[in-house]
Amino acid sequence: MSEQYTASLKLAEKMLGERAALALRSSLTSAKFGMRRGELTLDFVLDKLWSRPGLDLRARSLVTLGILIALGQLDELKTQVMAAVRNGCTIDEIDEALLHSTAYAGFPRASQATAAAAETLKAHGLID
Repeated sequence: MSEQYTASLKLAEKMLGERAALALRSSLTSAKFGMRRGELTLDFVLDKLWSRPGLDLRARSLVTLGILIALGQLDELKTQVMAAVRNGCTIDEIDEALLHSTAYAGFPRASQATAAAAETLKAHGLID
């Protein structure tokens, strides 16, 4: 495995957890349908975007949450809420990002995103 993938897998484990990193690692050698996206995730998303200078992981997480809220991508939002926590965002900062999105993404999107985030944070014992 290349040094690039090693660093990207380490970042994936930090942000997404060991299970996600193992799934990405296995995608590199899998011929199963749809698995080639794992290589793109490691190469482009983690190595080329998340590892860039200019914004730290915490700031990138807040940007990512805002984009996912605006797009209404609730499943990915759930994943990225926990990545945001692992990247140093506080629960209050995540809540503030959700509230702020109301003005720019609209009440329905912000409400749906808040419910999805709350579900995820509750499931991990981070809120009541």
